[in-house]
This record gives sequence, structure tokens and C-alpha cells, in this order.
Amino acid sequence: MNMHAQQPQRTGAETALLEAYDSRLSVLPGDGAVTVKRDNALEVLKAGLPTKRIEAWHYTDLRRLLTAVPQHDASAVADKLGALLDGSAVLPVLNGVSSANLPSVDGVRFERLEDKLRDGSFAPALEVQGTDDAIGALNAAFVADGYFVDIEADAEIAAPIELQNIQAGGQTHSRFPVRVGDRAKVTIVERQTGEGAGLSTSISHLTLGEGAEVLWIIVQDQPDDSTYLGQFNAALGKDSKLTLFFMNAGGRLVRQEVRVGTAGEGSDFQLRGINLLAGDTHTDVTMVLDHTKPHTGSRELIRNVVTGKARGVFQGRINVHQIAQKTDAKMACNTLLLSDDGEFSTKPELEIFADDVQCGHGATVKEIDHDHLFYLKARGIDEKTARGLLVKAFLAEVIEELEVEPIVEALEARLDQWFATHG
Repeated sequence: MNMHAQQPQRTGAETALLEAYDSRLSVLPGDGAVTVKRDNALEVLKAGLPTKRIEAWHYTDLRRLLTAVPQHDASAVADKLGALLDGSAVLPVLNGVSSANLPSVDGVRFERLEDKLRDGSFAPALEVQGTDDAIGALNAAFVADGYFVDIEADAEIAAPIELQNIQAGGQTHSRFPVRVGDRAKVTIVERQTGEGAGLSTSISHLTLGEGAEVLWIIVQDQPDDSTYLGQFNAALGKDSKLTLFFMNAGGRLVRQEVRVGTAGEGSDFQLRGINLLAGDTHTDVTMVLDHTKPHTGSRELIRNVVTGKARGVFQGRINVHQIAQKTDAKMACNTLLLSDDGEFSTKPELEIFADDVQCGHGATVKEIDHDHLFYLKARGIDEKTARGLLVKAFLAEVIEELEVEPIVEALEARLDQWFATHG
């Protein structure tokens, strides 16, 4: 008698995704090689969305939390955004469609991703990174557009480049591959926003040449009834430096993955992040960092503010390979709970196979210091304002480390907007 494992019944969201693929495949751009990659991604989705039984998704049971998948609405109109930083070269993807008018910046080449899908040159990048790569599979199956950015060696790009992914309800799936040449310097802003109860996936791929320096800023403020699934991938060349800053300030269900490899000796990775969580929302930031060469460094500092019934997660894993001697890696996650009903889970991990390293991690969870609150109230400041000042002081260190005044001011303005609604 043969026994067969019974496949769990598909959820409504899983069924909707498979049906959406069948209806969309004929209009998605791509040659035969791209279609093969899409079909491979679909096989991962057919196996089911990840549950808490999968270690990487233990705190974010996507199969349970993703309760509905909106249909793709090609007729929906998304409004353009102004630039976060004045003078930026803006590349918008509006409801999944890139602009035909590409900006002109000396030392930079821009291409629409749709064109690279149609000619098949982007097919290798659609490979799914393992069976737990649900975001990669979703995006590979449905991605239709985005931008490819190529920065010449030795170029110093004065004006920031802003990549915008704006959904107008329905589904949007975009990619932003960026290649930075040797010794080049650039600031890149990634905006993830939208209107209505949409499902948005976005994947960025960054490759840094030798001695390159990049400041990459992600601002995510999707509507409170939307789902955002993002992934940031980076490979650092010799003596290169990447500073990645993210701010999560919206979305009902959010997962932001960060996958970084210090692939060159002497490379340095700095991560700074802020999670602003309110209402009945769920936000997950999961990082995997591989130190694979000697004399590399990294430091991660995450600050979280939780109010209402919001739930948050930070999973940070640092892998130090045997060859990566003289690695210096530090990770810290600090959370401020403003509500008895809010939750935040932190899971730091270090896996070290080298014996000459300096590595450490730490995590704290606390409430507002009542002595500090009393001090401000005793000087005539009302309680709401006093609480706001203390929370902003808790977050200020992370933002001010960026040290670029226009960027600091723009991010503090985003903080003020969030506090005006949720403070």
C-alpha cells in the first residue's frame, strides 16, 4: 500500500496568486528564457506560501497573514511623487509601469527594465534564492518593469538618484538593479508608497565595484491596508562602503529583507533602520549578512517604536566564514514600547567560523522613562508633546549618523508626519 503525503488545501490568497499568473502570463514582458524563470518561480509558489515552520519566516507566517490578493488593475492611475531630496533625478514606476522619459545624468546610464526582460538579458537575475525565498518567487513570477542603473567608474554623482515604486491598489511588482563602478560615489533613494489596499513586491540588486561608496535610503510608507514585500540585495567589492538606511512607516503587512555579502577584502557595511509601528499592523525586517573576505566590517543599529496593537520583528543573522579573519561586526536592536498591546520580537544570530574576529550583538526593550517624562512636564510641557520629544530623541541618533543635512531634514520631516497621525 502506497502512502502519499497530502498537499494542504490552498488558501484563498495562494489560489488567487496562481490564477493571477495564468491570466497575466501572456502580457508579462519576456522571451523564452524569462518565461522559464517565471515558471520556475511559480513552482515555488505552488508549494505554498511560507509558514512559521520555516525558520526564516517563524515570526511572519505569510500563509496566515496574507489573507487576500487584489487583482491587477492596469487601468489604475498612480499619482507622481515629488522627490524626497531636492534636485534628485527621479525614476518613477507608476502602478508597475516605468517612464519612457529617462533623466540625463553625467556618468550614469539608465534603462527600462521592461526592455531587458523583453530581450532576455535579465533572465539570469530572476533565479529564486532557495525554497524559502517567497519574495523572490513572487517578484520573479510577476515583475513587469523597473529600472537598470549603471554608474561609471570614478563618477561622483552629486545629485541623488530616486527610484520610486508607487502602487494604486491592485498588484505591482518592480525591480531596481544598480551597478556602481570602481571608486564611484552616489546617493540612491528608494521610495515605496501607494494608495489603497494593494500588494506590492520590490527587489533591489546593488553591485559595488572596488572602492565604491554608496548611501542607499529606503522610505516605505504604504497605506495601512496594503501589503509590501521588499528585498534588498548587495555585493560589496574590495574596499567598498555601503551605508543602508531604511524607514518603515506604513503598511498592514510588511516584510523587508536585507541580504548583503562583503565579497571584497576591506569592504564595510553599515545598516541603520527605523521601524514606526502603529495600529493593528505587522512589520518584519530580516537581515542575512555574509562576511566572506578578511578585514571586513559591519555595524547594524535598529530602533523601533511600537504603539497600538502593532507587532514587529527584527531577525539579524551574521555569518563569518572561516576565511574572513579580522572581521569586525556589531549588531544592536533597541525598541520603545508605547502600548501594552504592542509587541516586538528580536532574534540576533552570529555564526562564526573564523577565530580572529570581533563580533557582538545586543537588544533592549523598554518603555518611556517616567522620570524623563516628569522632568519635561514639570517645565510646562504637556504630556503628548513631552512623549513626542522623548521618542524623537530615541530615534534621532540613527538619523543624525547620516550626517548629510538635507537628508537628515527630509527624514525628520517624515517622522513628524508619522507622529502627527500616530503620536
